[in-house]
Amino acid sequence: MKWFLAFLMFAPTVGWGQANTALAENCVRHYASHYGVPAELVAAFIDVESRWNPRAVSSKGALGLMQLMPSTARRFGAYQPFDPEQNIAAGTRYLTTLMWEFHGDLRLVAAAYYAGDRWVGKRQLDYNNPDVIAYVESVRRHYVARKLAAKSLHRR
Repeated sequence: MKWFLAFLMFAPTVGWGQANTALAENCVRHYASHYGVPAELVAAFIDVESRWNPRAVSSKGALGLMQLMPSTARRFGAYQPFDPEQNIAAGTRYLTTLMWEFHGDLRLVAAAYYAGDRWVGKRQLDYNNPDVIAYVESVRRHYVARKLAAKSLHRR
């Protein structure tokens, strides 16, 4: 299994380009609207997690655009986690669950997405892990940048 995941990490994504990124962005807008979360937030997680690479595999085994762990992917309905639509749908459902669990506190949502909701739920923001802190800040920066970009587009 490890050799397969390593292969997928380095295998070129054939035909993945602007058209497919646009399709993924449409999926983000659709599922964000459906689940009532900001599309810019979902896109910010994808920016940070995979940089829009649908074949991304982390060293810990997280898969696809939203870097879902296999158990999380299955739990939220992505039985083919490298399928962009399934991955985005499941990842958005997971984000929605985290938003409910942490009452919309985006710092806790981002920390839980990265480190696990049980860990963050017990400790709230009482953590000293520099990786978690950097991740939360990175998601925040991407989210703010996307919100500002969306506002400037609406002004035109």
